[in-house]
Amino acid sequence: MSIIEKSTEVNVPVRTAYNQWTQFEEFPKFMEGVTAVRQLDNTHLHWRAQIAGKEKEWDAVITEQHPDERIAWKSTSGAKNAGVVTFHRLSDQKSKIMLQMDYEPEGVVENVGEALGAVSLRVEGDLQRFKTFIEQRGHESGAWRGDVSRK
Repeated sequence: MSIIEKSTEVNVPVRTAYNQWTQFEEFPKFMEGVTAVRQLDNTHLHWRAQIAGKEKEWDAVITEQHPDERIAWKSTSGAKNAGVVTFHRLSDQKSKIMLQMDYEPEGVVENVGEALGAVSLRVEGDLQRFKTFIEQRGHESGAWRGDVSRK
């Protein structure tokens, strides 16, 4: 497994950043290569993305979610990945988002891409696009404030 850790500061309250991040079906608007995310219920998602020129699909389960603090997930089928996004209040109008992700590259192309840091750069770009997305809006497009504890 490979590990990526990235963060960004956003000029919105932590509640706004967290609420927008819970709008999983909007991820294709700022995540490179993600073509669709379908929320099946409060804790299950189906992903579709272009990775290293190939169409990939996988299911994921949210294993932990606490409003304004963290969202953790792991894949249950398809592309193997897991991670956590944490939200930190820096001031009333500024937040820090930290993402930690483990994933398993598949095949030669993905392993070469990993060696060259392509996935790390993609995740960094995704966080920067999220920053632009939420700061330009100034408010979240929706929210899910439910709490999910580890099972």
